[in-house]
Amino acid sequence: MQIYLPIAETSVNAFTLLGVGGGVGMLSGMFGVGGGFLITPLLFFIGVPPAVAVATGVNQVVASSISGVLAHLKRKTVDLPMGWVLLVGGMIGSVVGIWFFNLMSRLGQIDLIVQLSYVIFLGVIGAMMFNESLRALLRTRSGTAPRRKRHMHTWIHNLPLKMKFRASGLYISVFPPLLVGVGVGILAAIMGVGGGFILVPAMIYLLGMPTKVVIGTSLFQVTFVAAFTTFMHALTNQTVDVMLAVFLIIGGVIGAQIGTRVGLKLGAEQLRILLALMVLAVCGKIAFDLLWPPAELYSISVAGGA
Repeated sequence: MQIYLPIAETSVNAFTLLGVGGGVGMLSGMFGVGGGFLITPLLFFIGVPPAVAVATGVNQVVASSISGVLAHLKRKTVDLPMGWVLLVGGMIGSVVGIWFFNLMSRLGQIDLIVQLSYVIFLGVIGAMMFNESLRALLRTRSGTAPRRKRHMHTWIHNLPLKMKFRASGLYISVFPPLLVGVGVGILAAIMGVGGGFILVPAMIYLLGMPTKVVIGTSLFQVTFVAAFTTFMHALTNQTVDVMLAVFLIIGGVIGAQIGTRVGLKLGAEQLRILLALMVLAVCGKIAFDLLWPPAELYSISVAGGA
């Protein structure tokens, strides 16, 4: 059953879209990730233009994050002051990212920039995840416990404009979380990702936040930044395809339920290694598509896109 996507200007099989959304939703349920960093490249593979894939893929992040935020708010595991600081930074980063996205679109280089960003980003993240997961799996099998690092007084604690974050037990400057939020906002705008898989380790290792409030606070920031980024893309680029978003969200909701059940049957280390291998596989496919000569070297288009 083929459906026409008006903004993407292409016809795609409806069951393929449901499968992509379901697959990413399943990964979300299994690994606890938003899936934005996988759904956008998967849309590339089925013929959706990168600009539309980035802008529409963020919708999936919003849909999958809202329910998580509400659950964490009920458990009181969200540091709202920290979340608001991260959110301000995220909004600033999103505006900067949208400006860069528009600039590259006008220059006709946005497809290359988005795909190249994914190759670099997924390659680095996938390699780090695989290395860490493999070490954790070997430690588990050998029965040796990992060494815990003590939190030390670093240069971050000497910065001005300090603020108390009671839920996190921190008294630090607002600048580090603000800059972290800016980085996540830029990633959301250019790559169509929520940025939670960057935000979470940054909050733990850079800001020193306790793990119990990290996930909820991250989801709080990601939800609003992803929603704002979607709105800005729709307003400035008109690249959000509602029909595409609906099919992805339906598939994602179904897939998340299946993924949650499958994830309970696998160990944490096994799950992380599987996710790392999947990230590296997607990275390799995008790199291959960039390097392999296209079937048609030339195309004819009207100047100005009219």
